[in-house]
Amino acid sequence: MARNREALVWLLDVGPSVHHLLPEVEHVCSMIVQNKLLHKENDEVGVVLFGTEGRKKLYLITDASSPIKGSHGGSQEEQVKNLAAAMSSSGIKLESIVARGISGSDADEMVIVKNDRILNLLSRITCAKMTYVESPTSLLGAIRIRDKFPGTIFRGDLEISSQLKIKVRVYKKTLEEKFPTLKRFCDEASHPDELCGVKVKHQFKSFGDDGQIVPSSHEVTNGYLYGPQVVDISSSQMNAVKFKPEKGVKLLGFTDSSNIMRHHYMTDVRLFIAEPGDTEATIAISALARAMKRMNKVAILRCVWRKGQANVVIGVLTPNVSDDDNMPDSFYFNALPFFEDLREFKFLSFCNLSASLQPSEEQQRAADELVEVLDLGPSDHQEELAPDFTPNPVLQRYYDFLQLKVKNPDAAVPPLSGALRRITEPDPEFLSRIEAIIEAFMRKFGVREWHIHG
Repeated sequence: MARNREALVWLLDVGPSVHHLLPEVEHVCSMIVQNKLLHKENDEVGVVLFGTEGRKKLYLITDASSPIKGSHGGSQEEQVKNLAAAMSSSGIKLESIVARGISGSDADEMVIVKNDRILNLLSRITCAKMTYVESPTSLLGAIRIRDKFPGTIFRGDLEISSQLKIKVRVYKKTLEEKFPTLKRFCDEASHPDELCGVKVKHQFKSFGDDGQIVPSSHEVTNGYLYGPQVVDISSSQMNAVKFKPEKGVKLLGFTDSSNIMRHHYMTDVRLFIAEPGDTEATIAISALARAMKRMNKVAILRCVWRKGQANVVIGVLTPNVSDDDNMPDSFYFNALPFFEDLREFKFLSFCNLSASLQPSEEQQRAADELVEVLDLGPSDHQEELAPDFTPNPVLQRYYDFLQLKVKNPDAAVPPLSGALRRITEPDPEFLSRIEAIIEAFMRKFGVREWHIHG
């Protein structure tokens, strides 16, 4: 197969026990396919239906010249083996399997066990990773549409002293996905297939009463308003006064992890790993990370990621000791604020309030029950809204609407889908089940529901 081309195959149970779930699953699958058409139009998508009358059915949706081909008949085990063999012959490497779980109240336990057996069989044959999800929202987030290839922001030495240096690489562990940039176009193109671009020009005017236009941008300079006086600072002077530190990552020392406040973390998270292929660096990083974890310590670093960087980053390095023997130890890095970056707000402590202004035992018990029932990560269920499986509803809604606009330029913005609504709003069905606990909390604290009419 061509590079960066993938094949997505849905194994869907469409038997009578899950008929009530199919409309939502169909919508989520449609959204994923639409996203693939936007970002990876050469990918292949296939659907295998289980629970149909007669033979198992395999449907292929593909623009490729060599689609996946496999047998439609045989037992479920044979169907899975044929699918795996067909994918292998097409040059497809199966890396992950995402399974949508169904609670016991929705389907017979025998059906669940049978489906698990089939998926585990496919996982063993293809050596793929199995991932379970329990909601359409998690299913939407579990299947990655766009590949995020890591790019280093630093390659070099972690300098502990002038004599002790460890070769490392630094990557961005998290990075906010920005909203797509929209370009400006006009509708006066001479041909329907042509795009009429728009250029923006800026015009400068003086502050005088006449509002005289400044002829060219080179006559415009920067200044700092110092009382009634404007201090003129040219671009050359600004470049001369800028602090230009030397590129590098240096250890300043260690401190107890309790001294670093979580709310002091700034910007995105970085990942420090040893230089790939460097055994000595890997062992040194592992030993350092395990010593820090055992002693409950973190490291404070001074970082300048690139040459010519105009600022210095001071941050905390937290050990990430791996539980997997095949995964080396590493560090997470978070930037810390300087004094000028902090915002302090003074509030009275509850400890200094009189007993009449502190919660009673009954009020505290009501609050405890409310927190307990609204737990997103109960021990008997998968965690709700886990970052690894929760898509950005703003981006997903935009791409969903974009597909409608491609088909119909006059299409209206559709309502928010159920899968995305679960991210932005509490589940109404779940709230109805805990209504008694919510009402008990409201009674204990005198909370009233207000309706504003405007």
